[in-house]
Amino acid sequence: MAAWQCRHRLRAGPLPAKIGPMLSVHYDSPPPPPPAAFNLAAHVLGRADALPDKTALAILSPTGAARWRYGALAQAVAGIGAGLLATGLQPGDRLLMRLGNEVEFPLAFLGAIWAGILPIPASAALTVPEISRIARETSPAAIVAAPDISLPDPCPCPVIPALALREMEASPPTGPALGDPDRAAYIVYTSGSAGRPRGVIHAHRAVWARQMMWRDWYDLRESDRLLHAGSFNWTYTLGTGLLDPWAIGATALIPAAGTKPQQLPLLLARHDATLFAAAPGVYRQMLRDRPAMRLPKLRHGLSAGEKLPEALRDAWQSATGTAVHEALGMSECSTYLSGCPARPAPPGASGFPQTGRRLALLGPDGAPVPRGTPGVLAIHRDDPGLMLGYLDAPEETKARFSGDWFLTGDMAQMDEAGAVTYLGRDDDMMNAGGFRVSPLEIEAALAGFPGLAEIACAEVEVKADTRVIGAFYSAPELLDEAALAAFAAERLAAYKRPRLYRWLERLPRNSNGKIDRKSLSAVS
Repeated sequence: MAAWQCRHRLRAGPLPAKIGPMLSVHYDSPPPPPPAAFNLAAHVLGRADALPDKTALAILSPTGAARWRYGALAQAVAGIGAGLLATGLQPGDRLLMRLGNEVEFPLAFLGAIWAGILPIPASAALTVPEISRIARETSPAAIVAAPDISLPDPCPCPVIPALALREMEASPPTGPALGDPDRAAYIVYTSGSAGRPRGVIHAHRAVWARQMMWRDWYDLRESDRLLHAGSFNWTYTLGTGLLDPWAIGATALIPAAGTKPQQLPLLLARHDATLFAAAPGVYRQMLRDRPAMRLPKLRHGLSAGEKLPEALRDAWQSATGTAVHEALGMSECSTYLSGCPARPAPPGASGFPQTGRRLALLGPDGAPVPRGTPGVLAIHRDDPGLMLGYLDAPEETKARFSGDWFLTGDMAQMDEAGAVTYLGRDDDMMNAGGFRVSPLEIEAALAGFPGLAEIACAEVEVKADTRVIGAFYSAPELLDEAALAAFAAERLAAYKRPRLYRWLERLPRNSNGKIDRKSLSAVS
């Protein structure tokens, strides 16, 4: 565990004189900075020399497991780093990743960073138009790709087949590219306020900042075996499921591609998982078929990606005898507040600001609101986990700040004890299985459907604690829903596609003539 964590307490340090104690502010001392010569991948594999024979990763299936030991993992990452440089890539180049839920995904991600190359992980579910736009925006020097995963059209650079990574793993390793921890390390894509996915540039120091979650969310230990239910190409899985366990010397457990939620209780029990991480939807599906589970080694569950309903938390407690600790975060900063075993969140709340964070809830004037008053959740600009900025969008980056505070866009409320309750978005962003999705992106993709006059999208609650993306349209007559769905499938990743379509005589609008999405959400 990092030394700075031992010096801090769960409660925030003293507030500056200008900030009153009853305002919605958590002003803690940040952790000491990382070493001046730093590399994200080298930090993640820092325990490999001491634990060469310990299992670092096991990819689980109902019939067995494929295992990687720390020594082999470190060799593969350093070898891939050397192999990528041997192809002609240079430090600072960008590498677009088109890989599936296989071990090559984290190996390529860390191997690129090891060599000073910037990986751009992207979901394998993205369609040709979606990945083509990302390629145009990022100008990669190369693409590493598995078979049968969409590529940009036209392809702007050489393609390195995934099989070549296997050969690189045995290459004579090169040392990690050390440098300023504030320099760019990787680019991830998220949905931004502009209504379409936006590239987010993260520094090498982002992984150093993740240590703030080790105690104040995970209660992570070297002895843990953490099973994450997500796929490799989800940033939640990449960070919580792989990077953090490896950085502390724990074992990461990842279900093989195609594993169903109903199979997870078996894997948790069979492989002695001590921690379990998933989005709320996975917990819900597991509990649907297994109202009682015997998981003797499990210490607790972890939830992120969307709001965890209190009823679901209670159902998991009843089924397993263990708690679920929620965290709130975003791609621009990962998680920054959470519950944990030492300080569980009160009922209805997401948790407390993590030790070392500086958070505030701001009003329309940009000043902290009194505790008990809703405000926009904001992160101080000196947070080591905060992004460097949006790709080639300095004005958009600047617009997300109010003075020294980065505006998350989440509405929340802080009680007198400092617990934070999430109240929803202050914009119209939707949440699909843990992924933030812009309604504008979906609307733009479907706008060209023949016969469609207008379309608008919103989250809809189809039953208790279950929300899906709904598409509402106006047209002279009812449209063929199957044809609409097929049209969407050609242009949108599966998680972005509407799950229901509704014809309306006219779309609801507010007094300013804008689509009233809250009214759409209420349409049954």
